[in-house]
Amino acid sequence: MVTTHQGEPSTSPEIAPNRPPAVPKKQSLPTIWTHYLAARLATTVLTGFNVRANLRSARRLGRLMYRFDHRHRERAMAHIRLAFPAWSDAKVREVTRGSFEHFTQLAVEVCHGPRMITLDTWADRARLANLGPALDLLNAREPMIAITGHVGNWEVLGTMMSVLGYPLEVIVRPLDNPLLNDWLLGVRERHGLKAITKWDATGRMMDVLDRGETLAFTADQNAGDRGLFVPFFGKLASAYKSIGVLAIRRKLPIVCGYAHRVGTDFRFEVGCADVILPAHWKDHPDPLYYITARYVRAFETMVRMQPNQFLWMHRRWKSRPRHERQGKTMPDALRRQLQSLPWMTDDLLASCTEPLPKMV
Repeated sequence: MVTTHQGEPSTSPEIAPNRPPAVPKKQSLPTIWTHYLAARLATTVLTGFNVRANLRSARRLGRLMYRFDHRHRERAMAHIRLAFPAWSDAKVREVTRGSFEHFTQLAVEVCHGPRMITLDTWADRARLANLGPALDLLNAREPMIAITGHVGNWEVLGTMMSVLGYPLEVIVRPLDNPLLNDWLLGVRERHGLKAITKWDATGRMMDVLDRGETLAFTADQNAGDRGLFVPFFGKLASAYKSIGVLAIRRKLPIVCGYAHRVGTDFRFEVGCADVILPAHWKDHPDPLYYITARYVRAFETMVRMQPNQFLWMHRRWKSRPRHERQGKTMPDALRRQLQSLPWMTDDLLASCTEPLPKMV
């Protein structure tokens, strides 16, 4: 639901709501203005053309990137082979190329989104799937957490939900360029999608939940060495634990949603991959591990539905658990956590036990 990458959201009240300086030290004022004006000009030019033509051009650009960006192409292919070991080389190349095309189409869709998705036109641009349980929670107007990943178009998902009358407040990492940051925030908020930056996250997060509203995260990225290591395509991956901590403390349901592109036009399937309720973890021996593993499992489901719409270039498995870094066997405590998951099988456990290939 956000275009910028986020760090792990904190629920600690000790974090001070300090805002970044008006001009970040990493960028000079001329650089800030140059990047801002270039982005505005590109958006103006793009939106002056038919969205279908722009998407077609974006796919061509994606294919060029696939051809010439050797480093990211090889990384994406290694990740896809890790996730789908039974796939042929031809299939791996096809999905990798599709992922590059998807990446370039995202920029076009973000530019056109505010004009293409309105209360009058959304039904022409989206079909709804598996939203029953999620809509029941949204219509109850009680506090909840909504999460998605970098699969499909997370910006479209946020805009679509806001247009349908379910405004979200999303946790975002502010851009280093303050002009670009303010402009993008304004674009989002025109449809009721409000952003909470990491500078004022703690207080505003609690305010959102106290008002009985929905707090949203894009939370499928590598969470570093301090994250919880849970299965993702049969290998341990670091995931944010603060989402589970917040859900447990406030007894909040978690809705895992997506917006997958459909066809070659500006059309999407908006759906729900899973709904995690407090009753599901109430009697679990390790609720935090269960919640984290289950929402990551929902991300895997989203990716399996449309593998060419995932950013495989991201180093999702970059951080490794301590025992792997030290060349040791899996500790019994982690093995018990894995075995406690209701969907765990012997084959999946064996796969999670194996260390990652060095190429990844």
